[in-house]
Amino acid sequence: MKILITGGGGMIGRKLVERLAREGTLNGQAIGQVTLQDVVEPATPAEAPFEVETRTSDLSDAGEADRLLEDKPDVIFHLAAVVSGEAETDFDKGYRVNLTGVMNLLEAARRAGNAPRIVFTSSIAAYGAPFPEPIPDDYILQPLTSYGTQKVCGELLLADYTRKGFVDGVGVRLPSICIRPGKPNKAASSFFSGILREPLAGVEAICPVDDTVRHWVASPRAATGFLIHAATIDSDAIGPRRTLAMPGLCVSIREMLDSLRRIAGDTVADRVTFVPDDFIRSIVSGWPENFAPERALALGFTPDPDFDSIIRSHIDEELGGRVAD
Repeated sequence: MKILITGGGGMIGRKLVERLAREGTLNGQAIGQVTLQDVVEPATPAEAPFEVETRTSDLSDAGEADRLLEDKPDVIFHLAAVVSGEAETDFDKGYRVNLTGVMNLLEAARRAGNAPRIVFTSSIAAYGAPFPEPIPDDYILQPLTSYGTQKVCGELLLADYTRKGFVDGVGVRLPSICIRPGKPNKAASSFFSGILREPLAGVEAICPVDDTVRHWVASPRAATGFLIHAATIDSDAIGPRRTLAMPGLCVSIREMLDSLRRIAGDTVADRVTFVPDDFIRSIVSGWPENFAPERALALGFTPDPDFDSIIRSHIDEELGGRVAD
């Protein structure tokens, strides 16, 4: 089996290829090759039972998608994207990467002719307020940001190319990923990880919204599980609506910080300071908070059990089991 991961240099791409390297198979088939593509050089796992190829390129460049698909990969994980805050401030770049890049990939797959399984990472930014409580699977998509609009366009293209038999697409609307390891990115949701990641590492953190703000989140571990399951699930079981809202946890900032205090102690939790940011608040105010993802749950997608487990998994996987004093 051949696998292509676009955006393979990002955090989720790294976590995904590490899991594939540990397991060595996908859907019962041995993995022979994984290609990691990104605009920066992707990191490769220390050990893998398959060949790992890296490619530094821009998927929105003419001809690049065709070159990536020359080997006709069986499964494509499309993770490449300009994140929410950057897509909002750089309109042209957002559409070039998040829409032109998707179109290029789908057209290249159409020309390749082998109808690969494409797992497309969408976002809860596809929804726009006002919302019911909770949001059902059939709720209308009405994004209030450029990023959300670009993701909805990608979902529609994926469904149409699947309907025509050019690809076998599955879209996953990911919750905000928390706790993201590494440095903050330009996503408007970055602070949801920052107010936990930085204090755990001994660094002060700023929260730009009120502690009553709720959000829909999932851990990196759960997100990679969603991607693996989406790559292996029976296509007929999904039906014509090819994109699914993924399960997550609806938690408030206060509940996040209470969990941090419970697990890591007062010294760590007290490293968070509230400093309002009107730009971030304006974006977050239009985001959904709670879902009833019945389709995804029925199809076997598994969420995190609770928020404490998200913090503990970050401590174990990223901090070697130790919290900074």
